[in-house]
Amino acid sequence: MVFAGIPFLFFFLPLALLAGLLARGKARCAALFAVSLVFYAFGEPLYVFLMLFVAVTAWAFGLLTKRFRPRLMLVLNCCVSVGLLLYFKYTDFLISAVNSVSGAQLPLLRIALPIGISFYTFQSISYVADVVKGRIPPERNFLVFAAYLTFFPQLIAGPIVRFEDVRAQMLSGRVTWKGASDGALRFAVGLGKKVLIANLLAELAKDGAAGSSVLMLWMTAVGSALMIYFDFSGYSDMAIGLGRMFGVGLPENFRHPFASTSVGEFWRRWHITLGSWFRDYIYIPLGGSRCSPAKQIRNLCVVWALTGLWHGADWVFVLWGLYFAVFLVLERFVPRLAKLPKPLAHLYVVLATLVSFVLFNAESAGAFFAQLAGMFGFAGLPLWDAGTAWLLTQYGVVLALAAVGAFPVVPWVLDKARAWRCAGTLSAALRPAATLFLLLACTAFLAAGSFSPFLYFRF
Repeated sequence: MVFAGIPFLFFFLPLALLAGLLARGKARCAALFAVSLVFYAFGEPLYVFLMLFVAVTAWAFGLLTKRFRPRLMLVLNCCVSVGLLLYFKYTDFLISAVNSVSGAQLPLLRIALPIGISFYTFQSISYVADVVKGRIPPERNFLVFAAYLTFFPQLIAGPIVRFEDVRAQMLSGRVTWKGASDGALRFAVGLGKKVLIANLLAELAKDGAAGSSVLMLWMTAVGSALMIYFDFSGYSDMAIGLGRMFGVGLPENFRHPFASTSVGEFWRRWHITLGSWFRDYIYIPLGGSRCSPAKQIRNLCVVWALTGLWHGADWVFVLWGLYFAVFLVLERFVPRLAKLPKPLAHLYVVLATLVSFVLFNAESAGAFFAQLAGMFGFAGLPLWDAGTAWLLTQYGVVLALAAVGAFPVVPWVLDKARAWRCAGTLSAALRPAATLFLLLACTAFLAAGSFSPFLYFRF
């Protein structure tokens, strides 16, 4: 089951909200846990048991830290959680690597990837790590912990949530009219990002894949980068909105990253919870920036190679992560980059991230360099052709709207509008109207069959 679908919007969600409304305290955790299992079982009934196994082992290792060596419990939990992740996500990648190095012909296993495993694995690790560090006490009630780990709004593609941030809300949060109203608007905005923008940009990327001109390649690259942004930030908006409906505040995951003036700032605004997870549980334990320059470079390369590998079991993703590591090293050790004028800094970040998403979407390193050569005029392609003109007429409007929406233009307008005397009255009237309009527009697109799966489902 997916958020951007008729069954979820008009059947599952109303029933889930009713369950959240009626239950209180630990019964509320039981209700949220049950609802989440039903949600997950709609798509992958067998892998529900895998998720339950991860939940039980993490909860048990958290309790065992009081009786046995805490660090040993953390290591054992990592062995279980990471071991499962390696098996389901990286087995074929490792087999391919062995085949390449040794010349063997070992067959690939083609193991189906459980949805959301990359996210709930990281949450299980962060929970036990926080218990070991003394940040939180171990949770004695399994239902409370299970409600956290399986909470369906962020189960599939994040945000990655810390137990300490939501435990109290799992127990005492309530379904209220204000929370439901605010959450519905945030959910509708995210749904609009996905259905009305990201899906159309996915069609642009597909139609422009031929790359018959330099400008077509640039349009496709820009469309693909914006598609990823609106797809993933749209999912995060929906998750945060659903959390508010259930009285659970989930952390922000995007803050207009394309408005950044450095690559480091870009990653403090893009997939914020993933970046903070790698910082707290990998980068800082390695020594962070409190060590020699050589070790700082090592730490950045390790973190970003793992970040790339987290996104996909392919060497292209490893290269993608190391690509960002190079920029972060340069920004740390070349002070002049921090002193660029703002327009140049914005241009630098946009170009660097745009090229990164060309690599992200490439089937191989060779395909990446071939597209890059075409974009910069080294492939003998014309600057413009009839296919480019057609692509622009079909997708020019949505591409322009997406480009504007990727920058904080709308929040700036809303901030200015709040200064008006009638702002409160207008907001009270427009918020439900905007929610209803977005839901109706998205429903019309969904009923017409205009749907593509969330990109981050495969991570």
